[in-house]
Amino acid sequence: MGFLAWIVVGLIAGWLAGQVMKGGGYGVIVDIILGILGGVLGGWIFGMLGIWHGGGMIGSIIVAFVGAVILVWITRLLKKA
Repeated sequence: MGFLAWIVVGLIAGWLAGQVMKGGGYGVIVDIILGILGGVLGGWIFGMLGIWHGGGMIGSIIVAFVGAVILVWITRLLKKA
């Protein structure tokens, strides 16, 4: 995937994670960063579980979304502490 595709996947996944986790997101830039980092985390988690996401844009968004939700949850826990 190209750099632009990673940005798009990160933006979508970060925005979706912010919406699902109740409350607003952290802003476009942080949502993109959380989405991209979520893609890395999600890819690692899916790999450890032996789950193949099938590739493609939709599969990448799902994996990044799962990872981004976990990261948003962790950042909100740290923010409260």
